[in-house]
Amino acid sequence: MKRKKIVLGLISIFFLVSVVLAGCSSSGDSGDKKADGDKVTLDIFQFKVEFKDQFEDVAKQYEEANPGVKINIQTVGGGEDYGAALRSKFASGDEPAIFNIGGPTDVIDWEDNLADLTKTKSAEAALEGTLDGVTKDGKVLGLPFNQEGYGLIYNTEIFEKAGINPEDIKDMASLEAAVDTLDKKKGDLGLDAVFALPGKETWVTGQHLANAFIAPEFEGNVTKAFESKTIGFEYSDAMKAFLDLQNKYSVQPTVSLDYSQQVEELFSTGKVAMIQQGNWVYGSIAGIDEELANNKVDFLPIPVPGYKEDSIPVGVPMYWAVNSQKDEKVVEEASKFLDWLYTSDEGKEVVINDFKFVPAYEGYDASKITDPLSKSIYEYSEAGKTIGWTFSGYPLNWAQNVLGANMQKYLLDEASWEEIIEESKAAWEESRAE
Repeated sequence: MKRKKIVLGLISIFFLVSVVLAGCSSSGDSGDKKADGDKVTLDIFQFKVEFKDQFEDVAKQYEEANPGVKINIQTVGGGEDYGAALRSKFASGDEPAIFNIGGPTDVIDWEDNLADLTKTKSAEAALEGTLDGVTKDGKVLGLPFNQEGYGLIYNTEIFEKAGINPEDIKDMASLEAAVDTLDKKKGDLGLDAVFALPGKETWVTGQHLANAFIAPEFEGNVTKAFESKTIGFEYSDAMKAFLDLQNKYSVQPTVSLDYSQQVEELFSTGKVAMIQQGNWVYGSIAGIDEELANNKVDFLPIPVPGYKEDSIPVGVPMYWAVNSQKDEKVVEEASKFLDWLYTSDEGKEVVINDFKFVPAYEGYDASKITDPLSKSIYEYSEAGKTIGWTFSGYPLNWAQNVLGANMQKYLLDEASWEEIIEESKAAWEESRAE
């Protein structure tokens, strides 16, 4: 019996020592990092395949600096329907903490799942106008991915040889004069034409070109465009003049010209002096002529007489949203992560150097942006010389399938300008009435 008591006593002592040691070990770890059970997990569901690897690397960087956070990233894009995949994700009950939304339509569709990000550092640092598409009832419901912009990309070397100073091009009249000079000297300059207008691409005409002349009607605000039952085409004459200028001095036939021919076969080889495109073409140009891409390209504004003649359309292609239905700690940590990404010194370096983004936030050093087209976009933005992107507020598919298709009819002389404008007006109103 005595021996049994001794054994029981030793077992009790061993148990107590084990508990004490476990407690010491636990308290020692808490000074460096949280136990796995205390970690906050951020599931991110995003669409941008172009920076998938870089984004996963930055997530690891954030985890190392914040041991209490675990980040899981799933990327769906590159031809897949991100919107459908996102809806399926939510329907399965496997809801992400951070996901992507487009503009006003997505804000309405996902409003019950959008956390208020108004007080985040990122929202406070966002450049003017970049939050318009995701602001509702005074609340900021998304944070900009980045900015993209477009205008007239020109070959600086060709302009120099032609004796044209781009700084003298301040309005439609001076643009027309420069085009006339280039056309007269195109033989000496080795040009096939001044422009390459890809009339086959209805997103270039009906979406981008038209936006520069439709945006003023809605004060450059995508939400106002989204809420409007009608469209007046108040700058229709200016739009026609800009389209006519490109078409008259372009490689022909313009309606058969596509994006690849415009950017790669004609502009990147020096056969045309100008193209209406955005900073996203940098990679395509660099793939053909790195010297041209890095040292001989820049933007001219799209002149809109009576509105802005020194600006280019700049907008946000996609936003980050935080799922308001997640645990409060998850919502808080998700907001902290996005703030770190866009406002910390480490995050800013990643955004510019690794993601190659045009920042949608103030406080970035434009000199660190290596891509000259992206650098130009950011400089236009900081100077406030921008025209808003309103096309994400148009009726669904209207820009390309209606206005862009009608512009093709005009370019083919199958319809007058007045006819295509009236038809496009009616289609807008009919869509809004549904």
